[in-house]
Amino acid sequence: MTAKSPNLFVVTGGPGAGKTALVEALAAHGFSVVPEAGRQIIREQKSASGTATHDGDRLAYRHLMFERELESYEKMTSAAGPVFFDRGLPDLIGYSRLIGATIPAWLYQAVRQYRYHRTVFIAPPWPEIYSTDGERKQDFTEAAATHDAMCIAYKESGYRLCRLPLSTVADRVRFVLERTQAGGTFVAQSGNTPGSIPKTSGPSV
Repeated sequence: MTAKSPNLFVVTGGPGAGKTALVEALAAHGFSVVPEAGRQIIREQKSASGTATHDGDRLAYRHLMFERELESYEKMTSAAGPVFFDRGLPDLIGYSRLIGATIPAWLYQAVRQYRYHRTVFIAPPWPEIYSTDGERKQDFTEAAATHDAMCIAYKESGYRLCRLPLSTVADRVRFVLERTQAGGTFVAQSGNTPGSIPKTSGPSV
């Protein structure tokens, strides 16, 4: 049985393209958001001296991301109004190709079964704002390759990509809301948003 959730929106792309800053800004506007699972897992693994990271056991890292993405999806399906995800399940198909790993049948099945809104927002590579940090160690070439892999993964999975403008966070927020609030169907929630998954600290892009 396929779970269709037209109020769940994904923001994806390569690292360092500003997607996290956008998701955090949407949270500040009162929308429910889901932070990127990969960064949180890296912090947890480093804290516990674990090896399930991008520069360690990548297959274990992928599986932890899968579990976290699926958990987040199931938790947010009952949320009121739109929910914005910093990456989604199809990202793991793109990630698998980037690391040269076989894409397991259970991942394809999950991507077919658990569906987000058809429109997926993608942040294009943006060298002027790109930087590395303790969790983001890829160079810009790898970041651009990640963007390309996500484009392919989402298109193959039946989604329609909407390219974010190379502009300010405020402009990007307006851009996204214009495309998710057609006819005023969705409205931002005021005050605290109990349905949101708490944001984690870290760089804004």
